[in-house]
Amino acid sequence: MPVTEVITDTDNLTMTVIADFAAPVDRVWSAYSDPRQLERFWGPPGWPATFTSWDHTVGGRAVYTMNGPRGERSSGSWEFLSIDEPSGFEVLDSFVDEQGEPLDGFPAQRMTFAFESTADGTRMVTTSHFPSVEAIEQVVSMGQVEGITLAMSQLDAVLQDLRDYAQGKGTQVELLDDVHVRITRLVEGPRELVWRAHNEPELMKQWLLGPEGWEMTECVVATEVGQTYRTSWAPVGDTEGQPFGFEGEALLIDAPRRSVQTERMTGMPVETLNDLNLYEEDGATLITLYIEYPDKETRDMILATGMADGMESSYARLERELLTV
Repeated sequence: MPVTEVITDTDNLTMTVIADFAAPVDRVWSAYSDPRQLERFWGPPGWPATFTSWDHTVGGRAVYTMNGPRGERSSGSWEFLSIDEPSGFEVLDSFVDEQGEPLDGFPAQRMTFAFESTADGTRMVTTSHFPSVEAIEQVVSMGQVEGITLAMSQLDAVLQDLRDYAQGKGTQVELLDDVHVRITRLVEGPRELVWRAHNEPELMKQWLLGPEGWEMTECVVATEVGQTYRTSWAPVGDTEGQPFGFEGEALLIDAPRRSVQTERMTGMPVETLNDLNLYEEDGATLITLYIEYPDKETRDMILATGMADGMESSYARLERELLTV
């Protein structure tokens, strides 16, 4: 992860985040000065941001909303206090309501972003200035340290060409914390088709099969929030194994970019939260699946089943049979 240190200094009423990136200063600057790029990382996994206004001038203002996996919303604004391209900028960051007005009871913070060249790329030092110790304690209790750390973990994918970042690496599994996992896979094909492949039963039955020797015997798709889905598989011929399936509820559908579902194995009480995101660049689509487990033990048990290997077999089949025809 790019974040190397988070320093909370209650004497000076500051919080400092230090992060290192393998990209030149100009490239890091462009990621922070383009709202479409910011949307890919300004917000921790599961809470992507959408910038609804952007006036990148001194005295100008940007407004964004982060959208949680269960329909939660949290909005903020930046008032640009200074801009020194490409070395850094300073904003007043505030919690706001749906109309963009500051929320009572939530502290604003003055944030300075400084970008410095290093032998390996760029060091970013972000310092937040607070009006009181209570304000620092409030944002820490709200999870700002963890949120910033996880948000910055997404920036490497933004700074690199998508194929340079992910091509040829197969299915990658990252443990974000004790209960959150990020799984990524680049596939050669347009996002619209990848979305359809995840949501149309006749297409799902062609690729979503795991290792060879299995077939999908049931596929009921949730097409609206609140609907339930069911998928089942069974071994074919001499393949060993017992039939199994999954079921759950659709919590968010934002075609063709994002869908969030609960998931549990049929007949079992353990439930996960699966947050699927699709991003296309130059004809290739990065599939990102964030999974939230109820606890670390469940996370480790499920990952130990060889889930990632089965996913890789399915993604390879998706490319081979659907995306190259």
